[in-house]
Amino acid sequence: MNVQYEKKGNLEGVITVNLLEADYEPKVVKELKEIGNTRQIPGFRKGHVELSQLRKRFGKDVKVKVVNDLAIEETLKYIQDNKLDVLGQPVPARDHNFNLDDADITFAYEIGLAPELDMKLDQSTTINYYNIAVSDKMIDEQDEELRMRAGTQEPGTEYADRALVKGSIMQLDAEGNVRSDADAIQVTDGILAPFLFKSKEEADKFVGTKVGDKVVFDAFATCDGNEAELASMLHIDRDKIESARGNFEITITEFMIHKKAELGQEFYDKVFGPDTVHDEKEYRAKLVEGIEQALQPNSRQLFVRTAEDYLMETYGTTMELPMSFLRRYMLLTNRELTEESVDEALRQAVPGIKWEIIESKAAEILNVKVNDDDVKAFARIFAMEQLRSYGMAQMAEQMADYYAENLMKDEKQRRRLVREAFTAKLFNSLHNAVNLNESTVSLDEFRTMVAALNNATGAAVAAEDEPAQQA
Repeated sequence: MNVQYEKKGNLEGVITVNLLEADYEPKVVKELKEIGNTRQIPGFRKGHVELSQLRKRFGKDVKVKVVNDLAIEETLKYIQDNKLDVLGQPVPARDHNFNLDDADITFAYEIGLAPELDMKLDQSTTINYYNIAVSDKMIDEQDEELRMRAGTQEPGTEYADRALVKGSIMQLDAEGNVRSDADAIQVTDGILAPFLFKSKEEADKFVGTKVGDKVVFDAFATCDGNEAELASMLHIDRDKIESARGNFEITITEFMIHKKAELGQEFYDKVFGPDTVHDEKEYRAKLVEGIEQALQPNSRQLFVRTAEDYLMETYGTTMELPMSFLRRYMLLTNRELTEESVDEALRQAVPGIKWEIIESKAAEILNVKVNDDDVKAFARIFAMEQLRSYGMAQMAEQMADYYAENLMKDEKQRRRLVREAFTAKLFNSLHNAVNLNESTVSLDEFRTMVAALNNATGAAVAAEDEPAQQA
């Protein structure tokens, strides 16, 4: 057996595999004997078919399979042993024919090579990184949220913001009278939350009310006819929702006023733990710290996009690809493509091919490799986020490992997790390796930058999709 490699230009080459009869004949004989031992051949008993008969019946097909498998196996081994950075897979060389009747057979495969990149990802590389400034408005909103969350419900005689309204709810007839028939909906211990109503008009009916007042409201309008909300509000089964159309009247017996917590040591200890915050200055500093942490994922996401743009502009703009090979490779591996459609398909694929080459080189330089522990950790984070989004925040910690394990068992989900874990690890390593040109911008400025990137991406896609103008 003899394997030779000839480079054709900068990014293409041909690997030639010359198989001697001694290289493949033992494998052919083994395959033929296997057929004789396992197949039912008319006129013969299993295991008692002469080799000459097997060769006569199956020899040609077996030889084709054996020599093809052996040739591609040796080609891939040559690529691996010689560390050739190839794109796609080897394809049969054009205009290369062989005679199956020959004892010695030569195969030739074309390969496309990835371009070499002189990439530097160290402190000599500068990439912009944008932190979001914490505004007084953000601090005040966070303060309001924490104090409302730690607040208490107290009875009151007049309506106030975020008050719960308690009273008896009676269904009205078309003339506005309280229904007293057997099918009438009546709730003696009703509770309404006007601040959660979908309809501002309905919510405004409670502004300025006092204990003893009667308010007529449209139950359907308060929640856009949501079955679950109506059933809970009116204490009825979901299959009776249609009977709840029309107006209702509530006679107010009490307001539950939500009083937000006052600043003080009891509040500080409740929110941050004992002996962590001692005064308002430390409290606001702690709020700033928490908001900064909450904003960091946004900054990291923008860094990923900024870094991608930097790498593509620096290394992708002038990158050469083995276009002739890629065109032929796409035609051979995608039956839906034709000579008329392959060029457009290749044009659309080029940015992705370039990015894969850049990403692979960056991972090599930064020594980024993803192991099972990385994937498991990422799966757990993903599981925690999913559980919280389902409203199961309190159970997330206990259920995360079980949920993550199930995700890992799904092959499609696992591949996605591996990919996302790799991307996260790559850009985290890049963030630590390069020189960050950090600046702080307002939230509005940050949003403007993201919008500009989104618009630029959309424009680029539109430009790619637009037919080329005839000269």
